[in-house]
Amino acid sequence: MSDNEQRTGDDAAPLDDVLGGVGTTTPAAGKGGTGRRTGRRWRIALISVLAVVLVLVLATAAGGLWLRGRLSSNIETIADPFASIDSSARAPEQDAENPATNILLLGSDSRISAGDPNQWEAGAQRTDAIMLVQISGDHDDVSVMSIPRDSWVEIPGYGDNKINAAFSYGGPSLTIQTVEQLTGVRIDHFVVADFESFAAITDAIGGVTINLKTAQTLAGTEFNTGAQLLNGEQALAYARERKSLPGGDFDRVNRQQAWMRAMVGSVLNNGILTNPSKLLSFLTTVTENLAVDEGFTIDEMQSLAADVRGIHSTDINFMTVPTTGTGTSSDGQSIVILDAEADAPLFEAFQNDEVDDYLADNPEAVDLLPATVN
Repeated sequence: MSDNEQRTGDDAAPLDDVLGGVGTTTPAAGKGGTGRRTGRRWRIALISVLAVVLVLVLATAAGGLWLRGRLSSNIETIADPFASIDSSARAPEQDAENPATNILLLGSDSRISAGDPNQWEAGAQRTDAIMLVQISGDHDDVSVMSIPRDSWVEIPGYGDNKINAAFSYGGPSLTIQTVEQLTGVRIDHFVVADFESFAAITDAIGGVTINLKTAQTLAGTEFNTGAQLLNGEQALAYARERKSLPGGDFDRVNRQQAWMRAMVGSVLNNGILTNPSKLLSFLTTVTENLAVDEGFTIDEMQSLAADVRGIHSTDINFMTVPTTGTGTSSDGQSIVILDAEADAPLFEAFQNDEVDDYLADNPEAVDLLPATVN
């Protein structure tokens, strides 16, 4: 079984579901087996920034208007990143009464704060993680698709290059346009954070428990295999490692996803949501370290959270866009080559808000996040 295939592991223990119910532990079949749907039961429901945002808005709704107002003032907003995109160059809107909501999430490798997105300067930073999140129009499913940062794509106005160069060339607007052109999916909202921000959030929740496949040294501390509690600095080192990993950037993407998944588990299982002082500290840290498009207000987040409140972990699809492996560009760059044949029907499923059905009908088409990663 390859590292990208589904497997069970020590971190496959039951975890509270993010939006209701309790995840159960169910052994997953191998790739193409009948356990794909049931195997998702042990995957924590909403991961990455979206999970933090949804926990945030649910908590602020319970905390009252005064807390919502305080947190709203903390969130840095990005001057409308959609305004500068020619409407003729944008992906078409869905022709549906209840269209899906598509959120582009970026984790930046820059050392500037994610709270200063309007200070973007050409060439100053690229994006280290790119995730397209889709909440289905019927609010029954959520799909999270990671796009490797070195994916070789066409960047509008700049020709072929690594996809993360779009942020360096043209900031949020060009990144949105590049992802829309690649996938044919219209982006509704934009969220960005740098990984140092994730480290701060990790410390605010008391650390994260990650199941390590091998013994390793992280930020100067030695860890054995198995479940280990990491602080923000150690988790940052874990997620940034690449050279020692057999799968390179592919394993790095899995580590980033595993970190985000562990963050959600810590929020749900460390009593943060039931402890007013811990909750306020956590929410304050989150809102001080995220930047969103100016249309993604607390009210909009709260409305979205209310719509998906009934979602369980079995309703979440978490994947990486299919590739054919790595290669070298004509100018000598090491790149990831997307699998156009496999990507086309997956992108079409995102365009038509049919991802869950597509994955159910094509269980071998996409590899999901494994329980234990390199």
